[in-house]
This record gives sequence, C-alpha cells and structure tokens, in this order.
Amino acid sequence: MLSTKLSKYNIILASNSPRRQELIKSLDIPFSIKTKEIEEIYPKELHHTQITDYLAALKASPFTSELKENDLLITSDTIVWLSNKALGKPKDYNEAFSMLKGLSNTTHEVITSICLTSKNFQKTINDITIVTFKELLDEEIDYYITNYKPFDKAGAYGIQEWIGKIGITKMEGSYFNVMGFPVHKLYKELSKL
Repeated sequence: MLSTKLSKYNIILASNSPRRQELIKSLDIPFSIKTKEIEEIYPKELHHTQITDYLAALKASPFTSELKENDLLITSDTIVWLSNKALGKPKDYNEAFSMLKGLSNTTHEVITSICLTSKNFQKTINDITIVTFKELLDEEIDYYITNYKPFDKAGAYGIQEWIGKIGITKMEGSYFNVMGFPVHKLYKELSKL
C-alpha cells in the first residue's frame, strides 16, 4: 500500500537488528540496509524519551552529509526505563542477570524512538509500552541468558523469546515497540510524506 506512495524515496534502514529489519519488511516497502558504527553515548542530564530521541538522531549524524535528494534514512533506539534509570544493552552475563533480576516482579517502560532523516528534514517520534514481569526465578534468568544470549537487547530481554513468553504477565501499548520498532507509528509518519 505504501510502496507506490513512497516510490520516489530511496529508503535506508540504518540498523543491524534482525528484528527491526523484519518489522520494516512487514510494511511491504522496499528498503536497503546501511550501517555505520557509532558510540551510543548521551548527555547525563537527559532522561526518559529524551535519551532515545537523542540516540536515534545521533545514529543518523554519520549519514547526513552523504544523503542524496531522494534518500530517506530511518534510525532507531530502544531503552528499558526502570526506577528512573535507563537500561541499555548488557555488556556480559552478570550485567544481563542483574538487569533481569531488577525487572523481576516489577513494571517498567520500553521506549523506542525512530528518527526519519532526509536532505531537507529530520523528524523524531517515539512510543512507550508498559510491561510487567512475574517474579523470575534465578534458574529461569540463568536458563534464558545461557540459551538466548540477549546481549544485543535493551534491558537484556526479547519479548518474542522464551523469557517474554513465560515472564510477561501484563502489557499496555505496542508489542512491536517492545521488539524495538513501533511499526504503527512509522507507518503513520511514512503515510504523511
């Protein structure tokens, strides 16, 4: 449906995430993948959606000088927000364990921002989903980390994986946002172009 409308654009997804690639593919729009390494560091005074908005825009910065007239770059960032603190990707087993232990028997927010960048404009949108975990047993956390190695995931978990299936008891908002891409909001923004 969108592919005709967006035919004049060369859509570029700047993400190595297989989940983001799969989700944008599900919108039935043609796109290519280009990535550049960037240090995901943000000013300490930022919090909540300011962090993901900043990082999504930061991920676009290495591309801006080389964007052509019809290019549309999509960058994105996700964090887990728990007790006024951002949880990014865990560095190792211990950090992953500590994050999941912290999420156990609590409610947290998953925040994803998407930044659309062209030669002429830049717009950032975000979405928030509220997620509640049951009390996770240490052996469940260990099993999940050992078998699923969630080191590329904010908050050390993937909702679509084993831990999400056995651990999440309640959710308010978009499931796909928790996967790392609020496709309903992306679709709405692309429809406006």
